[in-house]
Amino acid sequence: CSATNPRKQGQQSQDALRCGLLELSDTYNRQETVMNREGIFEKIQEILDDALGVDEDEITPNASLTADLGAESIDFLDIVFRIEKTFDIKISQGELFPENLTDNPEWVADGNLTDAGLAMLKERMTHVDFAPFEGGNRSITKLGDSITVDSLVTFVKLKLGG
Repeated sequence: CSATNPRKQGQQSQDALRCGLLELSDTYNRQETVMNREGIFEKIQEILDDALGVDEDEITPNASLTADLGAESIDFLDIVFRIEKTFDIKISQGELFPENLTDNPEWVADGNLTDAGLAMLKERMTHVDFAPFEGGNRSITKLGDSITVDSLVTFVKLKLGG
């Protein structure tokens, strides 16, 4: 809003008021789109309940999608789709869950993450806590256990700009 055309004093005041209200409305709408962790968690609970058929009380922040909730690789596609639809975000292939990890010998050797593989995952998947892989078992079979409900909440929060 700007006053580029000269108008009568009363009309300019009305225009200024209208512009101020529009700016307040825009600010409010932007703030409403940024959800808090609790709101995101509740929606993630619903998504996982629908996608995996588990009870909501089983879907705790620390629950592993694979070890605790029984998610399989095919379920990850459904979860990605539901998250995109629910939060109106776009998730690139491999952004939320690792893909084709074992295809690169620099990342995986003898079924274990290499230092380069772990560094790559930490860089690409900042929403996941890879601390258990730091000094312990680096078997890629345990990688799915690192993806928790809380890591999904963190991912969505980051995607929404929060």
